[in-house]
Order: sequence, then structure tokens, then C-alpha cells
Amino acid sequence: METNEHKIAIAVVDVGGTKIAGAVALYDTENPGAPQLVCRNTVPTDAQRGGDVVLETILSLVDDLVRTSPIPVSAIGVGTAGRVDARTGNIAYANEIMPGWSGQPLGDALRSRTNLPVAVMNDVQAHALGEARWGAGTGARTCLVIAVGTGLGGVIIAHGQLVRGYHGFAGELGAVASPLNLSRFGESDSLESVAAGSGIEARYMAAGGEDLSGAEIAKRAADGEPLARQIIEQAGYALGLSLADFATLLDPELAIVSGSVTKAGIVWRNALERAYSQRVAPVLSGLPIVNAELGSDAPLIGAAELARDLLQELFDRDDACPSRA
Repeated sequence: METNEHKIAIAVVDVGGTKIAGAVALYDTENPGAPQLVCRNTVPTDAQRGGDVVLETILSLVDDLVRTSPIPVSAIGVGTAGRVDARTGNIAYANEIMPGWSGQPLGDALRSRTNLPVAVMNDVQAHALGEARWGAGTGARTCLVIAVGTGLGGVIIAHGQLVRGYHGFAGELGAVASPLNLSRFGESDSLESVAAGSGIEARYMAAGGEDLSGAEIAKRAADGEPLARQIIEQAGYALGLSLADFATLLDPELAIVSGSVTKAGIVWRNALERAYSQRVAPVLSGLPIVNAELGSDAPLIGAAELARDLLQELFDRDDACPSRA
């Protein structure tokens, strides 16, 4: 008969602009592997109601996960929209998609509510850590993950660990300068403004196109429309040039690309790979550039992994301290 003697439960939450997903991640310590996600639940974010409401929604969801978990929960892991202070787990900054989310004491509130260890990171970091350890990057010690959706973010995994940086903001790849001079379109000079979905849509309109979604622009590009093809090719090419620079700096085993823009089709993909091969040093020309595999489970698994790392760190710290009478 199966027992829970060798299992660990971590309550995990993925906070997005439209929905908040939660689950309990179960680890089997005798059979190392990806966690099993159970007790799944999804609720609306209701972001427009403000940060206080979103925070209470997260706390209530975590209460439910802790209550319904098949075994006692040992820690809480969260991946969330916004920039997270790595030291506290609180929200340092969020844009207008999450009004009032900046400054919310997410990590402090969860610790106070549950009296459990809490690990919080940005949602792109959570997605990347999940993919790196149990998705497309399984087995790789060093990899680069680039998420290209409405915005553009990235994460560095070095020696199996997430590189968060001093403030927890490492991997803001979308904010680096675009390698293409496209100022005639009137956009800013960041990589995100050229390569992300929002940039593709804005630049298509600025060049005389209709107000269309990135997916429709990609479809038009595939069908041969010159303007759509130009915009999609430039998005892929800019990302490929930047990827070459990132690879030169990091020398990763592989690069993982994820997000809605990766579905832009062969026009986008060919431009990305062409730019990468033209720019990168020959020794790095064979870098595998692969698609993400875990889908919406990636940030939940990544949040669980960070929380489990925290549990191991706390265990090692306690084990290193001499016992006191």
C-alpha cells in the first residue's frame, strides 16, 4: 500500500494578469523527479480591483491549497507578474496591467498567514526554472530561457540554479537595446519593442497596417503580405542577434524559447536562426535553440522548485548549527 512517508507537499501559485493558478506539488524523496501537481484550482485575478484585492485572493487560494493537500504542506512557492524583491518576496514594481500591485507585501503576508517558508519570484523566472529542470532543459546544467509573449523576459540558469541577481531582477532581456535601428517606426529602442508581441503589433500599425493581433500579423506574413512579413522577420532577426550576444556572454548548453511569439511560424524562426548564425562565434554556432515543453505547468513547477531549494537551504543551515542544551 502506498504511503506518504517519503513525500513533500508544496503549495504553488502562478499569478498572472487575468488568472491565478494554484496547485499542490508533491515530491517523492525516494524517487527524484518532477513534482506531481494535484489539487489544482484557478481563480480570476480581477487585477483592475487593485493590489489589495489580488493579495487577498492569493492568500485565500493558498488557504484552500493548504487545507485540501493530501499531506501537510511544507512550504509555499509563488511565481508572479511584476518584479520581486528576492530578499523579501514582496513586489518591488508592476506595470499598469496590475494596478496597485507595486509595493504589495506578498512574501511577508504569506509567511504571516501560513507560518511556513515562502519563496517568491517573477513569473518568467518561475516558468524558466520549471522548463530548465523538468522540461526542455532537463539534464542541462547551464541554459538560457527567453519568454517572448506580449512582453519579453529571460532567465539564466547556471549550474542548475536560477541566477536572480542582487535585487532579483536578473534576466530583464527585453529592456536591453534593440540590435536593429528601426527608429523610423517611432518605437523605443528596446529589444522588447521590436521582438515581443506588443512591439510587433505597434510597429505593424505604425508602418501603415491595421490594428491586428500578433497572431493575425504572423498569419498574414505566412500568406505573403509584404508588410507583415517584414515586421515578423525583423522581430525574429532582432531576437536572433540578441540571442547570439547572450550566448557569447554565457556560453549555455542550450537556449529555450517560449511564449506566444514562438508560434509566429517559419518566417520568424528562419529569421531568428539566420541572425544567430551570422552573429555568433563559430564555436557557439551549434547551440540548440529549442521550444518550451511544459506549457502552463512550467511556472507552477518552477515555483515548487524554488520553494524546495529554500527548504533544502534551511535544512542545511539547521544541520550546520550545533545543538544547544
